[in-house]
Amino acid sequence: MEPAVSLAVCALLFLLWVRVKGLEFVLIHQRWVFVCLFLLPLSLIFDIYYYVRAWVVFKLSSAPRLHGQRVRDIQKQVREWKEQGSKTFMCTGRPGWLTVSLRVGKYKKTHKNIMINLMDILEVDTKKQIVRVEPLVTMGQVTALLTSIGWTLPVLPELDDLTVGGLIMGTGIESSSHKYGLFQHICTAYELVLADGSFVRCTPSENSDLFYAVPWSCGTLGFLVAAEIRIIPAKKYVKLRFEPVRGLEAICDKFTRESQRPENHFVEGLLYSLDEAVIMTGVMTDEAEPSKLNSIGSYYKPWFFKHVENYLKANEGGLEYIPLRHYYHRHTRSIFWELQDIIPFGNNPIFRYLFGWMVPPKISLLKLTQGETLRKLYEQHHVVQDMLVPMKCLSQAVHTFHNDIHVYPIWLCPFILPSQPGLVHPKGDEAELYVDIGAYGEPRVKHFEARSCMRQLEKFVRSVHGFQMLYADCYMSREEFWEMFDGSLYHRLRERLGCQDAFPEGATVPACRPQATDGAGRPKMCCAKGPSPKFPLPPLVMPCPLPLPA
Repeated sequence: MEPAVSLAVCALLFLLWVRVKGLEFVLIHQRWVFVCLFLLPLSLIFDIYYYVRAWVVFKLSSAPRLHGQRVRDIQKQVREWKEQGSKTFMCTGRPGWLTVSLRVGKYKKTHKNIMINLMDILEVDTKKQIVRVEPLVTMGQVTALLTSIGWTLPVLPELDDLTVGGLIMGTGIESSSHKYGLFQHICTAYELVLADGSFVRCTPSENSDLFYAVPWSCGTLGFLVAAEIRIIPAKKYVKLRFEPVRGLEAICDKFTRESQRPENHFVEGLLYSLDEAVIMTGVMTDEAEPSKLNSIGSYYKPWFFKHVENYLKANEGGLEYIPLRHYYHRHTRSIFWELQDIIPFGNNPIFRYLFGWMVPPKISLLKLTQGETLRKLYEQHHVVQDMLVPMKCLSQAVHTFHNDIHVYPIWLCPFILPSQPGLVHPKGDEAELYVDIGAYGEPRVKHFEARSCMRQLEKFVRSVHGFQMLYADCYMSREEFWEMFDGSLYHRLRERLGCQDAFPEGATVPACRPQATDGAGRPKMCCAKGPSPKFPLPPLVMPCPLPLPA
């Protein structure tokens, strides 16, 4: 009884404090109090609910039976929008705060929301080595199921709450991408509902132009309703080597060499300053040395980036065996290193042992409760960006990041970019090795001004034929956007599929920018580039309604 009374008294005192100071003051200046008392327990409840729901649905095999009806419901909503005069653009009805991004899309309030309740794994075919999933399936769901039956995705992006739809319509990357490419490159088929309500399936050989145009399109060519993704056999552990490296030239040379070695299943770098880094290489294995086993994903363990930093401080390498699923989600508990700004004492051993089992708070709940004032503060004084640049430009890119924003640690993740049609491809005719440079945190340059500094960084990325991940704030003009991305195939498909009156153009989705509008208040569309001579386009075959799965 006494603990309950004490808890009630603490809650009452907290509410009185909020009453005196004001909720906005508490959310901004003592955010950790709100996060620890409310968001952590709420996040845990959400996780339990979705885990139990996914387990029950999969065991009952109800998702495949219901999938066809759910897709038909989406088709019905699209056709009703068309019958009502197509007065506004369409978008998914998923609230903006649920997405794994700092931005909350304002377009959701003005566009026609199409409700898409598709969040289940439909089928695992180990003979064909394919998993078929709905777009709102998360990476946490995928790893929980696949690793339990001895399989995994070749590329499994880090955070638990990342969805398949977001990773296709945006992009996804992981430390195995130097072997397999981006998330889109392990997908073998997409199923979509188009602007006219028809259903289409596309693969590299069937409706191939649409297949290559869908990735990075931000949902502006149609509604994704299912995807087929390659799977590969999994092993129990990752044998991970840690090697501290000093000197930027040595870091770039070592990182490039390791990224080119086919025997490395995983390659990752954490840059702690301009000339200090730890480079990690890993292979999957079923055997582990008990003395070197590290279950880094356990709630009481140190945050991964802090654990890695110890190798740098000790100036000596190391070898560990990490359970596969723990490795995949090694940055989840600390949201890379963002959580240290939200809960400053989050890596303290006492906090980890007492409350670590509730960490991390859901990004969606952090967004939902941040308020307009805090959102503006984040926009002006916080950077969350991933820039993809050719590996040969790594040293130059790191210097640019250092001078323009000065955020550390920096995440380095290599990936191979095939020469294929679509919005993103290398400049030459051959596949090229690229690197994702991830900067997350508070800039430490003097007089940081978000817009001017980010525009300067975007200009550099365009100059080396790089790309900006579109989940983050984007300050480019429309012309600059289409200078970065190849819009030839994309614009042709939008015109032929009737998307121009149904969905906003891709350049308008990443961030809210001032832009010209037409008489109906819609953004004017940027002129499409001519067909790329690099990828001659076949005649477009208009998709026909196909029989839906039962």
